[in-house]
Amino acid sequence: MEIKPRSYDKIVRLSQKGVDIPNPLTLDIGEEVDLERISGQGVKIYPGCRIYGEETVISAGAQLGYEGPVTIDNCQIGPEVELRGGYFKKAVFLEKASMGLAAHVREGCILEEQANGAHGVGLKQTILFPFVTLGSLINFCDCLMAGGTSRKDHSEVGSSYIHFNFTPTGDKTTPSLIGDVPRGVMLNQAPIFLGGQGGMVGPIRLGYGNVVAAGTVLRNDCTEDGKLIIGKTHHGGVMDFSPRAYPRLSRLLENNFLYLANLAALGEWYAHVRRPFLMEQPLGEHLFAGLMKRLRSGVDERIKRLKALAAKIPADEDISRGKGAAARDEFHDRVEAVCDVFAGEIPGRAGAARRDRFLTDFFDGRERSEGGYIKVVKGLPGPVSREGTLWLEAVIRELCFRVTEVLPASRLFRHMRA
Repeated sequence: MEIKPRSYDKIVRLSQKGVDIPNPLTLDIGEEVDLERISGQGVKIYPGCRIYGEETVISAGAQLGYEGPVTIDNCQIGPEVELRGGYFKKAVFLEKASMGLAAHVREGCILEEQANGAHGVGLKQTILFPFVTLGSLINFCDCLMAGGTSRKDHSEVGSSYIHFNFTPTGDKTTPSLIGDVPRGVMLNQAPIFLGGQGGMVGPIRLGYGNVVAAGTVLRNDCTEDGKLIIGKTHHGGVMDFSPRAYPRLSRLLENNFLYLANLAALGEWYAHVRRPFLMEQPLGEHLFAGLMKRLRSGVDERIKRLKALAAKIPADEDISRGKGAAARDEFHDRVEAVCDVFAGEIPGRAGAARRDRFLTDFFDGRERSEGGYIKVVKGLPGPVSREGTLWLEAVIRELCFRVTEVLPASRLFRHMRA
C-alpha cells in the first residue's frame, strides 16, 4: 500500500517549478501555503523542513535547512537567504541574510541585507540593519542595531551575549537603540562592537563606533560616538527593594519614545526609498508588505508594553507622593493619548522639504549607478546622505515634540530642544 504525505501534491508542484527537494517525503507544507509565493529558481529545501502560513514567501536562491530542520511560519524570505536550521515565525529576511543552526527567530524581526547570526541565536522584535553580525549562543530580543559599511566593516555582537529585556517586576518597556535609523540607513557609520560574555540592560541607547569590552554588562546610555566602554561589577549588599518606584522613569520613557520614533522614521524610509527597489524584483511586493507589517507589529508591541507599565505605576500611594509624583501620575493618566502619537500616520509636514530634495537626488543617483539598493545607498555623496539623515531626524523630532505636549511634567527630550 502506497502512503503519500499530506503535502504530496504541493511537493510535486514545487518540484515541477524547479525547487530542489532532495528528500521530498520528509517535508511538511501547510494547506494554506500559496505556492505562487515560492520561487522555483535556485531554491533548495533540505530534509525535515516544515513550511506554514498563507503569507510565507520564499524568493529565488533561498536555502532552507542545510544544517538541520527548519520551520517557517509566515515569513518573507528574500533572494539568496540561508536559514540553516531552527524556527522562524513572522519575520522578514532580505537578500543574503542568514542564520545558523538552532536559531529561534520570532515575530517582529527584520534582518536586512547580509545581516546574519551563527548558531543558537534567539531574536524577537529585533531589527538588524545590513551587515550586522551576531555570534553564537545569543539572546537579543527587543533591539534595533545598525552600523558598519560592508561585510568586512560591520557591527558585531560577540558570542554568549544577552539583551536583558525583562525586569523583576515583569516589565518589557526595554527596547534598545544600538545606533539609530537616520544615520544607520545611510550605511556610512562606524561599526559598533558588543564584546562577548556580556550584556545590556534595556532600554539602552548606544552611539556609533563604540566598543563595549567583553564581559561588560551595560546599564547606562552612551550616545557619544567612538568610545571604549568597560563595565564594572556591582558591590555586594542587601537593601530594600521597591518594585514600582521607577526612580528613572523619565529616562525609561524617553528611550521608549525615541525607539518608537525611530521605527516611524524607518517606516518612512521603507515607504519612500526601499519600496521601488523591492517592487522591481520577483515577489518583492510581498517582501515590502512583510516589512511594513513587521514594523507595525513593533509599534504595537511597544505601545502594549507602555500601557502595561502605566497600569502598574499608581499601585503604591506612598511612592506616588514622592519625588517625580507629577510625572508618574501624568504618564498613568495620559498613556492612551501619548501612545496615540505613534498609532497613526506620520505628520506629512515633518521634514517634507528635506525629504523631497533627498529623494530627487537619490533617484537621480540611482539612474546613473544602475545598481541595487546597497550600491546606490553606499554611493551617495556626503551632502545627499546628510540631507536624508536630516529628513529622518525631523520625523523623529516632530514625534518627540508631540510627546512633550502630552507629557509636559516629564520634561522629556531636553537634549533636543534648541
